[in-house]
Amino acid sequence: MVLGVDFGDARTGFAISDELMFLARTLEVFPNRKMSDVAKRTVLLAKENKADLIVIGLPKNMDGTIGDRGKKTKQFADMLKEMTDTEIILWDERLTTVSAHNLMNETNVRGKKRKESVDKIAAAFILQSYLDSKR
Repeated sequence: MVLGVDFGDARTGFAISDELMFLARTLEVFPNRKMSDVAKRTVLLAKENKADLIVIGLPKNMDGTIGDRGKKTKQFADMLKEMTDTEIILWDERLTTVSAHNLMNETNVRGKKRKESVDKIAAAFILQSYLDSKR
């Protein structure tokens, strides 16, 4: 199993693969209080779901450079590496949040439900992109 992570400023979305590592499904959204709390939750979810790999979306600018958000995500990944032996991969997440918003527009998800869902849907897009690259 593979755990997908969309690490954000206010919330972090999680997704998990199926056992065959073919499909990603949304898991949950965790409100960010402190980076260490998010890291602990990530390790716990990986353990509970028997994940052998954690794929973290790495925000890049459209020109491929790493900005402040990407640097913060790398700090998060480094913190995780100190807390777990589970393999961690940073995966280019450009346009995943845009894709998640587009999906919610198409399915007419609005208001509070939209805010609660966007991060876990983005995590599923990140994870699905990774899974598709392995085929």
